[in-house]
Amino acid sequence: MADFLEERISDLIRYGSSWAEDYQVDITTTSSGQEDRFMRHTFPRRTFDVSYMMTTQKLYDELCAIYHRAHGKYSGFRARCYDEWSSNGATGTPTMVDQPLTLISGLTYQLRKYYGRDKSAGASGYPYRTIYKPVSGTVIVAADAKKVGAWTVDTTTGVVTFSATTGSITSITNAAQASISFTGTTYAIGDSFYISGVTGMTQINGLRAIVVSTFIGGCVVNIDSSGFSAYAGGGTTQAKPYAGEVVTAGFEFDYPVRFDTALVAGQDYPGYRPAEGIRLIELLRP
Repeated sequence: MADFLEERISDLIRYGSSWAEDYQVDITTTSSGQEDRFMRHTFPRRTFDVSYMMTTQKLYDELCAIYHRAHGKYSGFRARCYDEWSSNGATGTPTMVDQPLTLISGLTYQLRKYYGRDKSAGASGYPYRTIYKPVSGTVIVAADAKKVGAWTVDTTTGVVTFSATTGSITSITNAAQASISFTGTTYAIGDSFYISGVTGMTQINGLRAIVVSTFIGGCVVNIDSSGFSAYAGGGTTQAKPYAGEVVTAGFEFDYPVRFDTALVAGQDYPGYRPAEGIRLIELLRP
């Protein structure tokens, strides 16, 4: 299997370069002129033309260096595209409700970016790009539009894994902002958790609470429990998504790419070299 260099090249797909995007569609035309079209998959695939003048020796050296580290077309690497790198539109600041996550199994989900969701999709559904290379430190995850903190993301695969840890509730107050005491876990301010299994104050079951403040052994949440029945006992908290909750995420991402051409550079003038016909192609399965 080909190698992949987990390094981020941030100045290769820059202003002055261009890109094209296509879907793999096979088209057969009959003798009557009718077209039979077969789509092999629903994934857009982008190619980048990075043929631009190497205006400095530094840029030329960087291009040569990554080309040789990748052994030409052999190894993939991460590249940032100047005009599309966000889950929120092309370059917007990521928010936790930008894109739905796709359940892989159990507690693991895959990052994706969908396209064309402003209108209804056809029979083939909405196209999407599987995000294999999210940028470290940029991923935000939510369940039912409430931030979740107990998860990890693999920045080499784009797989998000939620923690299965639960808390055992020992008390809940009747208040405009309920105080919940529990053992077995902790939560940070702004995080959320799902509540289930409470007796007495059954109205709180099935709600996802957002942490307003914390104290030793518990936290204050944004749920107004002043009109609920008194807490009698039991109950658990869990940060992971509960059945039926919509899981979403925001993120920045890089493109996994490889060189699709030989390295061709002119020798017009030292430190001012035209790089001609150099293309990168997106890897659909890096």
